[in-house]
Amino acid sequence: MSATLDDVRRAMPDAGLFAGKEWLASPEPFPLSAALWSDLEKLGHRLHNFLRATNDLYYQSRKGRQPEWIAALLDAGKPPELLEVATAKEWRQALPGVIRPDLLLTEDGISLTEIDSVPGGIGLTAWLAQTYAALRGGWDLCGGADGMLEGFRSLFPLGADIAVSKEAGDYLPEMEWLALQLGEAFSVVGAENYAPRGRDVYRFFELFDLENIKNWRALATVPVNPPMKPWLEEKLWLALFWCRPLREVWRQALRENQQAALAKIIPFGWVADPTPLPPQAVFPRLEAHSWQEVAAFSQKQRALVLKLSGFSPNAWGSRSVVMGHDVSQPEWAVALAQAQGDFNSNPWVMQEFRAARLVEHPYFDPATGAMRIMQGRVRLCPYYFVAKSDGTIRCGGVLATIVPADKKIIHGMKDGILVPCRVVE
Repeated sequence: MSATLDDVRRAMPDAGLFAGKEWLASPEPFPLSAALWSDLEKLGHRLHNFLRATNDLYYQSRKGRQPEWIAALLDAGKPPELLEVATAKEWRQALPGVIRPDLLLTEDGISLTEIDSVPGGIGLTAWLAQTYAALRGGWDLCGGADGMLEGFRSLFPLGADIAVSKEAGDYLPEMEWLALQLGEAFSVVGAENYAPRGRDVYRFFELFDLENIKNWRALATVPVNPPMKPWLEEKLWLALFWCRPLREVWRQALRENQQAALAKIIPFGWVADPTPLPPQAVFPRLEAHSWQEVAAFSQKQRALVLKLSGFSPNAWGSRSVVMGHDVSQPEWAVALAQAQGDFNSNPWVMQEFRAARLVEHPYFDPATGAMRIMQGRVRLCPYYFVAKSDGTIRCGGVLATIVPADKKIIHGMKDGILVPCRVVE
């Protein structure tokens, strides 16, 4: 059973789902094995525990109960007024209600590249699931036809205002469609001039954009999800997970099986800290004594990925990503030098590169409607929702982004396939 291009186009909302964005449609969902789907269902709970551990570690660091350099590192470049609001006592336990990891499908399973707590694609993935379930039926979609809608509703049982900024305007159509499906208890409002009115608020704007959000301080007086905690939105945590001095901290915060499961999917990483090492020390696994040595690595040695950690318009959408083996040695050296220079205001993180495996998936030629096969690489984005009533964590759906094999970075683009995932035996 499969859909046609006309089927998909007829189901598209009149206002679209992304402003000015296009993608390739597919006749069928992307298949995941039952074993992988089982792992993804478990991953939501593990990531939630990881976020809770990072939150606790941050607060303990600020109070001197853990090394103070941790909070200092995560606070770099953050406005003091934001940190004042973010660390208010009443928000101590607040964590994101939506957790969306970016996962590469590799030969060995999956690899985690980022945890996004203000993710786009919620409305899109909900629409894709509904559309593919209705067009032909019979597909065992991950999360079900209405899993995304049910998941989002579980965050706000009484409804919510969805505050969307102009900076996130590309996603406005999908959020308006989402609110329409959820009913009159949900509404989409402009974030810039929004005045809290005693209702729960879903924050769909980035914290680096606060200078354009007129009443952002007032949001601290109402339940806001995700909470305005900049330290929870830093990629630095994926490198700190491997930091040897923190090994005992992670062991205490995470059960042994959870820590082991995360270690399998989180690539080894380093904070791009320019502080010189002692004469007898080297960076673990790199076996280099300085960043100058890393800058001089051969192409084979540069199977590394460098990127901004967060709190910057360049920290999302792969804008800052530099793949060491895909640039020249001088370009790599310049990128590393920039990372060192930005350390006190916008820290960077470096990770081992893990290659996404090749897959084949059908798509429609947008010009002719003919079905073709793409050989490409896949990014999986499962959406986990933490229910407000009892803290239950459920995967509402999984979005697959498939891009041609020659693309170095997997990100939504005109020649990429966007499709929901299904479970196959």
